[in-house]
Amino acid sequence: MIVGIGVDVVDIPRFERAIARTPRLVERLFTVAERDRPPASLAARFAAKEALIKAVGDSTGFRWQDMSVGADEHRNPSLLVTGATAQQLERRGITDLHLSLSHDGGIATAFVIAEARS
Repeated sequence: MIVGIGVDVVDIPRFERAIARTPRLVERLFTVAERDRPPASLAARFAAKEALIKAVGDSTGFRWQDMSVGADEHRNPSLLVTGATAQQLERRGITDLHLSLSHDGGIATAFVIAEARS
């Protein structure tokens, strides 16, 4: 059963300016495994984390470092959650997350569906 849907868009040039102005932002927002990506990919990952929060309904108990965008065996994007974020999802009965990412024309987009077993 779908319990939430979240979408977020990020202006890539604006995001690039933000990380150029505040380089520590990359360390704060992204896990070590995510950090070596180009700016467009980082922007999409940031959008994914924001979309997850929107799908759940609020950010209480969520930590940037507990959310990571990876890929499955078919190279499809996936959200990996650990720590406090995983605990919050469990408390809310969320068992599955689905993620779609795209970046083109200076915009990064992420779409997240949160599911619970009925």
